[in-house]
Amino acid sequence: MTAATTVRRPGRLRFPDRPVAGRAGASFKPEHLSGIAADTSFHGFFEIHAENYMGAGGPPHAALSAIRQRFPVSLHGVTMSIGGPEPLDRAHLERFAALVDRYEPALVSEHLAWSTHDDVFFSDLLPLPYTRQTLDHVCAHVSQMQDAIGRQILMENPATYVFFPQSTYAETDFIREMAQRTGCGLLLDVNNVFVSATNHGFGAMEYLMDFPLDRVGEIHLAGHDRQADDEGRPLLIDTHDRPVADPVWALYDTVIRQCGPVPTLVEWDNDVPDWSRLSDEAAAAQRILDRHADRYLMGKRHAAIS
Repeated sequence: MTAATTVRRPGRLRFPDRPVAGRAGASFKPEHLSGIAADTSFHGFFEIHAENYMGAGGPPHAALSAIRQRFPVSLHGVTMSIGGPEPLDRAHLERFAALVDRYEPALVSEHLAWSTHDDVFFSDLLPLPYTRQTLDHVCAHVSQMQDAIGRQILMENPATYVFFPQSTYAETDFIREMAQRTGCGLLLDVNNVFVSATNHGFGAMEYLMDFPLDRVGEIHLAGHDRQADDEGRPLLIDTHDRPVADPVWALYDTVIRQCGPVPTLVEWDNDVPDWSRLSDEAAAAQRILDRHADRYLMGKRHAAIS
């Protein structure tokens, strides 16, 4: 598996250089600080959304510094708008790079999506048409971001609800070429795969068989909401507000059996439960990682089907 490349200056580490390989983690929520402090059984990592820590100081940074002393951290961007039509916001990119330097995260990631246009900011991560023009545009932005932070980023596959008729690439082919051209790694969100497959009527396993698993440096798991569209067909929404669904666990087990113990993060961003509930979800992922640690299908490039 491709690991995120970290550029560090000797003697300048502000925090312990804690490994993340083979670990399962959880979203960091400040309300969980006391629960985390009392928990001696959790040995994973925490993901933070970069945009929550772009101020200079105060309670958010005090809490994050305390967490970073004990655990590895994954820095996840949500508003860089890598696929947006406008140039990347230089001020935002500088603040992001400052966070990378300040907290020395084990992993850094962003989304294959867009969320801005002119001076309008959308609350959703919006999908892209997969065309040559879009690919060129995305690759330029990925390279610009990697140059700014001095290291590799992991790009996350999206959850989608619409197809663009002008697309000339399959999503997996688009992602593969993006990674090849820029040298970025990939963040495989297994829940997003299941959501998109259900919404569009393709097979999640077939998608994974064509996904460039050799580039995956991190995996995301999350819960989703099951609704119906106007014609009564299933419509899944990537809500991050409930436990990981059984079919997503099954897909994840298959991916880990293929890829080995890739660092895995359980996201929970809405209707956040207490720490014990979220840590239980991370523990379930850790059991799968541990079970396949010595038995994964090394040298293979496609998810194995039982």
